[in-house]
Amino acid sequence: MEKFIEWLRRKRPGTVLRIREYMARTMGVCSVTGTLSARVFRKNGDVEDRGVIGVYAVTGAFVAELVDALQSGGVAAFDDYKYHDSGTDNTAEAAGDTVLVTPCGDARTVGTQIEGATANIYKSVATHTYSDTFTITEHGLFNASSGGTLMDRSVFSGITISNGDKIEYTYELEVVSGG
Repeated sequence: MEKFIEWLRRKRPGTVLRIREYMARTMGVCSVTGTLSARVFRKNGDVEDRGVIGVYAVTGAFVAELVDALQSGGVAAFDDYKYHDSGTDNTAEAAGDTVLVTPCGDARTVGTQIEGATANIYKSVATHTYSDTFTITEHGLFNASSGGTLMDRSVFSGITISNGDKIEYTYELEVVSGG
């Protein structure tokens, strides 16, 4: 089953989200899912809309921070989860991830935070300009410009980037209530 889900994540990312949402609604449980979309802006003016490139649940570190905040009256500043980073490793994402495996080394980009299409979707959009040539295969959303807690790490098919190219990342965190 895990191999099938991994195949779906790579070949049809939105399918895993729809299956997870359907199961959550059917079983009456709460579901938290992150979705990553990307558009590539080439320095020559070309634009490539990659659509949804990653769907995965949030990290254990983020869940622990959420539970701690609920217990202690709001210690965590959830509006700090706006720092986008990217890297070049394609090791499969896991709930235990706390960092990107191989960050590209550029400074993290601050995303604009807005509500998504519905009131239960958090959305952060950031456009990063690359200063070197990379094949970008991983993205992470953090709560600090360096270090910090990783909310979600997404791994996707490589996007080859040259110096001066940009990727616009759109991260959406959807919380589906049960019942």
